[in-house]
Amino acid sequence: MTSSNLNPKMTPGLGALLRHWRDLRGSSQLDLSLDTGISQRQISFIESGRSVPGRQTLMAIAQALDVPLRDRNVLLLAAGYAPMFSENTWDSQEMKSVTGALTRMLRQHEPFPALVMDRYWNVLITNEAAPRFFGCFIDMAARKGPRNMLHLMFDPQGMRPFIANWDDVARSLFERVYRESIGRVVDETTKDLLAELLAYPDVKSEWRNPVAIGFMPMVPLGFIRGDRVLNYFSMVTTVGTPQTIAAQELRVECLFPADEATEAHHAEMMSTAGFP
Repeated sequence: MTSSNLNPKMTPGLGALLRHWRDLRGSSQLDLSLDTGISQRQISFIESGRSVPGRQTLMAIAQALDVPLRDRNVLLLAAGYAPMFSENTWDSQEMKSVTGALTRMLRQHEPFPALVMDRYWNVLITNEAAPRFFGCFIDMAARKGPRNMLHLMFDPQGMRPFIANWDDVARSLFERVYRESIGRVVDETTKDLLAELLAYPDVKSEWRNPVAIGFMPMVPLGFIRGDRVLNYFSMVTTVGTPQTIAAQELRVECLFPADEATEAHHAEMMSTAGFP
């Protein structure tokens, strides 16, 4: 792997970015050298601005540090290369095969709610069951798009009054925000979203630093409807080996009944809501 002289104007940007990602992952230059097969000396030269890595070398470093695709483009630009990863939107033509597959997944999950969200929990696509399900509790038409699932769950005017185990669910959602952040990085937009959630009434500041809740295999979502509590759990699916930023940042969330009683009550509720 070769390197060449780096434009001085690019030196601080690239070196600082690589040190940032290495520090974020708790990786020393020696660790990174062992993970990539690139000499520690060369890594030191890259970070100090004495050399610029080839594109292949830079991407090997980014891969070892699990740098998200969006941020790999930033590294490439800092090194003087053109971006490699498409930044087209989720509904662009190049994403048609992916969104088509996701739509089929949502449809197959009927009559239970399923939806596709972006990295900030904004809802992009749903199956027919999802809005009908939430509409059994609140007036979804009153909530203008883009709808955000975290706001829907935390807002006292949203689903929050209908969540039986509110504290556990709220803490688990904070934990999920950190765990499911792209590349395990909480960016500025995510920080702003967390601040908005903390501003809701009776949200505890310590939830900003979440810890695992007990030894449960999952945190159930209990929704109160009349004198019943319907218990669900969720499963999250992401696109495997994504090659575009949009594909990496999409995820599908599907709700499943946690017990037979909930499954029976769910069918009854959806039938009342006009779901076939």
